[in-house]
Amino acid sequence: MQDHPDLAPTQPESMLTPVLEARGIDKRFPGVHALDAVSLTVYPGEVLALLGENGAGKSTLMKILAGALQPDAGEILIEGQPVAITSPRQAQDLGIGIIYQELSLVDSLSVGENIFLGNLPHRSGMAWRVDWPEVWRRTEGLLARVGCHHVRPRTPLRRLSVAQKQMVEIARALARNVRVLILDEPTSSLTEQESATLFGIIGGLRERGVGIVYISHRLEEVFRVAQRVTVFRDGGLVGTLPVVDASQDGLVRMMVGRDLSQLFAQARPAAGPVRLEVRGLVRRGVLHGIDFAVRGGEVVGLAGLVGAGRTELARCLFGADPYDAGEVLIDGQPARIRSPREAVRRGLGLVPEDRKLQALILRMAVRENITLPVLDRFGSPIFPSRARERALAGGFIESMRIRTPSAEQRVGALSGGNQQKVVIARWLATNPKVLILDEPTRGIDVGAKAEVHALIARLAEDGVAILMISSELPEILGMSHRVLVMREGRIVADLPRVEATEEGIMAAATGQGTAAARVA
Repeated sequence: MQDHPDLAPTQPESMLTPVLEARGIDKRFPGVHALDAVSLTVYPGEVLALLGENGAGKSTLMKILAGALQPDAGEILIEGQPVAITSPRQAQDLGIGIIYQELSLVDSLSVGENIFLGNLPHRSGMAWRVDWPEVWRRTEGLLARVGCHHVRPRTPLRRLSVAQKQMVEIARALARNVRVLILDEPTSSLTEQESATLFGIIGGLRERGVGIVYISHRLEEVFRVAQRVTVFRDGGLVGTLPVVDASQDGLVRMMVGRDLSQLFAQARPAAGPVRLEVRGLVRRGVLHGIDFAVRGGEVVGLAGLVGAGRTELARCLFGADPYDAGEVLIDGQPARIRSPREAVRRGLGLVPEDRKLQALILRMAVRENITLPVLDRFGSPIFPSRARERALAGGFIESMRIRTPSAEQRVGALSGGNQQKVVIARWLATNPKVLILDEPTRGIDVGAKAEVHALIARLAEDGVAILMISSELPEILGMSHRVLVMREGRIVADLPRVEATEEGIMAAATGQGTAAARVA
């Protein structure tokens, strides 16, 4: 059942003219049939969820609708009239707006300049002079419509949070009288509260008759905001159905063509030695007396709201940030780690939350990204043995099923799931004793998630101690042997898996419950 039944369509679909219709869209690239005669229909005032694994063809179709690509066959209709969308500007003029996962704003400009970029109002009869008072006035009204009442039109965009920038993108679409709004993974960088604000804005757009295409890997969001769901697989259309007739298991089977009942492949419990122990760790203003331990073969989940200090703890343990007091022990030996290089030498690995900004060098090859921390094994770091590098990288590509044409493929060209595997392979190359995973499945599709979960389970069974940070409670509960909960820089609960529930974790994370903290 949907969380928001008030968002259901107000009229039967048979009485509505689609605001956007794509029929038999076909697109080929060299060696790839990206779209095979797919179709998609969006009605005014509805949210259509578009699902599929990475590479299913979702992004290709969206780029065609946004004018960034041209189809090889098929037709597009706006309110029943055939149109040819030959450029992004023409798509905007037709009322199609798209907000990509990677925001397309200019940090050096003001909020108002970003909203009206390429569409600045001019003084009457003076086409060479921008009507700045009109820019600021209209910007204020648009910001109010998207809930950004505290953002000023002249504020430099670089001062805004990711969530606020996303609202500016939506405001920019509204400034062009959008009739169809495409949202690509809109909540991937938002907190739960920010996501709730976004869902409220989506509801307001629906009330104004805007049709919305909502692309997400988070199935729970589909049931929260969408009325219908369309599924792509391998460039083809699998089907479209009302959300009220769908189930998560059924949608997963449609996306991947198989049953993923083992999405969370939990490792067998193991009572290995304590690999990582933290005593009284303090970073002023951030962490306050952190105590816990992780054993070899154990997956310890670290839950908490955004801002609780989870990522800050991971960075301190890995030597990326200093801590002011406390002690870290590796295999029972004190380890004052002052740099990531020293952390690697001590047997720690960290998969950070943002693989593109903090982990990968997107212009470099898969081989180079995997072998980066162990170049000293291949002779001179400046002139390493390429043959030995290729052998090591090739082994991980095969064992981890990294889908790439070759080890020399630029890593930025891979899907999100395969990029994440490359990051994990990099740290496996160092033979870690302790692996810290910060949001290990963020932004990857359900099939890739299952593969990453299976990999985590195998590592634990091989004796690696794993500390897994995740904002997805089903992942925490499905993968962890034990769950730590952080709030305001403190560990407030330590729960065995058999006692952990989503309600209990959230109660501890928000300070609303009485969950007892049992320090490991």
